[in-house]
Amino acid sequence: MIDLGGQVALVTGAGQNAGRAIALELARQGAGGVAVNDFVAERAESVAAEIRETGVPAMAAPFDVGDLDAAHAAVAAVADELGPATVLVNNAGMAGPGVEMRPTQMFWEEDPANWDRYLRTNLYGVYNCCHAAIPAMVAAKRGRIVTIVSDSGRIGEPRLAVYASAKAGAQSFMRSIAKELGRYNVTCNAVSLSSLMPDMPEEQLAAFMETEQAKAQLSRYTIRRYGKSADVAALVTFLCSDAASWITGQTYPLNGGYAPSM
Repeated sequence: MIDLGGQVALVTGAGQNAGRAIALELARQGAGGVAVNDFVAERAESVAAEIRETGVPAMAAPFDVGDLDAAHAAVAAVADELGPATVLVNNAGMAGPGVEMRPTQMFWEEDPANWDRYLRTNLYGVYNCCHAAIPAMVAAKRGRIVTIVSDSGRIGEPRLAVYASAKAGAQSFMRSIAKELGRYNVTCNAVSLSSLMPDMPEEQLAAFMETEQAKAQLSRYTIRRYGKSADVAALVTFLCSDAASWITGQTYPLNGGYAPSM
């Protein structure tokens, strides 16, 4: 059932973690080519090389999703090398390139200068990549767009108000363009994540899992573990396949039961 039918895919923020897993899974499930985006060129090329080793064409597409011109240039380059991309996974997020997201302050205490880093990647980055990629999908009369969002945007999260609002905006954007694109056989959906397994060395991770912080966090999950990159890749790949051809405008919580969908 899960077969991408040779479609070319562009995955943003795919140089590591869940984005890498998504890119690799799309390649395993019949993608005709995969363009790997990351702000860090070396990470993008490393994952592209992994994909090429499986026999699937792949290329690195390093650019900042917050730059509209760069997004258009990258989509054109993908079309030249691999063919027009009819699968787009908007995975790039967090606090933007090279910035670690650490919630600390209440909204009214924040420096407004910090707002842009959340909006630029999590909201405008989605706009930019969709603006660049959609024309080829409309021309082909087929396509899949999946945007990774966050449960903070579905239910709210203290000390992450601007990030949460950017993710909520991306969800609403998916619902709106789904209605614009349905007539062209292009589906648009979102996957809403809670916390994924922290990316740290095994010994450090084992120690973290014994902390009160980790235990308290996991106590709020019905399935008491962090999400895995493979969990994300499986759902995204399904939504990109023909098996999901009658699903559009939806947000799928992938969160171990942390915040059930109503």
